[in-house]
Amino acid sequence: MSASGGNRAIIAALLANLGIAVTKFIAFAFSGSSSMLAEGVHSLADTGNQGLLLLGGRKAKKKANADHPFGFGRERYVYAFVVSIILFSIGGVFSIYEGIEKLQHPHELENAWLPILVLVIAMSLEGFSFRTAIKESNHVRGKQGWVAFIRHAKAPELPVVLLEDFAALIGLALALLGVGLSVITGDATFDAIGTLAIGVLLVLVAIVLGIETKSLLVGEGASVADTEAIRAAINSQPQVEALIHMKTLYLGPDELLVGAKVAFARTRKLADVANDINELEASIRAAVPIARVIYIEPDVYVRPNDANPATDAIVIKAAD
Repeated sequence: MSASGGNRAIIAALLANLGIAVTKFIAFAFSGSSSMLAEGVHSLADTGNQGLLLLGGRKAKKKANADHPFGFGRERYVYAFVVSIILFSIGGVFSIYEGIEKLQHPHELENAWLPILVLVIAMSLEGFSFRTAIKESNHVRGKQGWVAFIRHAKAPELPVVLLEDFAALIGLALALLGVGLSVITGDATFDAIGTLAIGVLLVLVAIVLGIETKSLLVGEGASVADTEAIRAAINSQPQVEALIHMKTLYLGPDELLVGAKVAFARTRKLADVANDINELEASIRAAVPIARVIYIEPDVYVRPNDANPATDAIVIKAAD
């Protein structure tokens, strides 16, 4: 994901949600609609979410130091996790609480036209934000379906904004349904039920985002395609006898660590092996540009029949 593309989607969502939050709170103040209050908190939480995503992207650019020798790329994962769990959960739990409170103490809606007008305008603005997120995501998701893109994306910003906007549009539809039914029937219970539904929706989205960002925080390796590309780049070098084993790890959305044990000829001189390793690193970076941190451990080829079962080596013969 390009930084500019992700930032465009985040900024579009932030501006839309900030404006929506203000209008929703004004509508709540004049109508007393609990759905409007829940949606106001939802939009305020979303605004904070986008602010945190921008902050995480900024902190991730800090240079590596002695305490963090691999840099701060995972800051983006940390802030995405905070977004997915804390703010979404706060919005969800508050909405559920407000819905229960309104069920126990129903309050007749006043100036019902105002929340309906605000909800229609909010749906238009959220639709614009959602459209921007879809457009930016289409630049990077390739042939992946939307579910696969959200599950496997290494840059968390676009999946988070996509799910936020999608949840916001559904939440607005639920709020509009609740307020509309309350106006038609004169029963404020529907407004409270709409508030509860919004809360449940937010909690469910928080769970989905939490699961996906937790996986990134724990540490994910390269995709199957990138792993095969790196393996092919190593085995394509004529001086390589075998790729013994290899491991990869994302240090951040745009930085991949590659560690590999590679077998060279026993008779090869140390200076020649050093040059071979430099060529290997260049070949890997050409195949997978985000492979920025590479460690190659030279070794000698051991035939599978002669291998020590206690070793961690899985020999993959180089291509002829």
